[in-house]
Amino acid sequence: EELESLSPLPRIKFLTMPRSHVPESVLKKTRTREALRAKRQARATVEKKARRIKRNVAFKRAESYVREYRATENNEIRLRRQAKANGNLYVAPEPKLAFVVRIRGIIGLPPKTRKILQLLRLRQLQNGVFVRLTAATINMLRLIEPFVAYGQPSLKSVRELIYKRGHMKINRQRIPITDNAIIEQALGSVGIMCVEDLIHEIYTVGPHFKQAANALWPLKLSNPNGGYTQKLLHFAEGGDHGNRGEHINTLIKQCL
Repeated sequence: EELESLSPLPRIKFLTMPRSHVPESVLKKTRTREALRAKRQARATVEKKARRIKRNVAFKRAESYVREYRATENNEIRLRRQAKANGNLYVAPEPKLAFVVRIRGIIGLPPKTRKILQLLRLRQLQNGVFVRLTAATINMLRLIEPFVAYGQPSLKSVRELIYKRGHMKINRQRIPITDNAIIEQALGSVGIMCVEDLIHEIYTVGPHFKQAANALWPLKLSNPNGGYTQKLLHFAEGGDHGNRGEHINTLIKQCL
């Protein structure tokens, strides 16, 4: 009976500030945030559209490169068969590209050899670089033969080296190739926009090979599986250093 006689508690009314009483600074911040959000959304839409266009262009370029590689291979096969049918010997054209790997350290390193290794950016063991073969570079490679192994890489080796160990040099920093935008940032001025463009430029030794090779950080390879046989002997004598020709692809496969 006492509980029933108690009157209910009065309701508490919360005062709500009308819209007109919101401080002007708060309204200004809200409008600024909304404007920035709209700009970000518009910029994201434009960038997404641009990425889609670049992706389609890169895909079409990759297709054209595949057709070019196949045509070159088929042409070489045709020339070999034609020479064999005529009783002649087919002589392949001189290679234009070499992949150079440093296999020895600084012990017994002459000053001239040291300077050439620095010019080729081979400052550490198991560093590898792509080199255009000219009269000057061939003479340089002969002078540093006891300290390097080099040869003519195949398309498969070039592709695996760039995809697995490739890093770009951007603002003197070693940046891994995780996106085509990184390559575009470093080499977009010469028309190299994606990884396949970079592979094509290096493998075919194109007109912008120098810029592409310099923008590519020296490749850091692992020691080959099974180790080296004898670094002090030439490859032709059963050792490791010197010109390997196409057998450099075996070494690259062991070092990846």
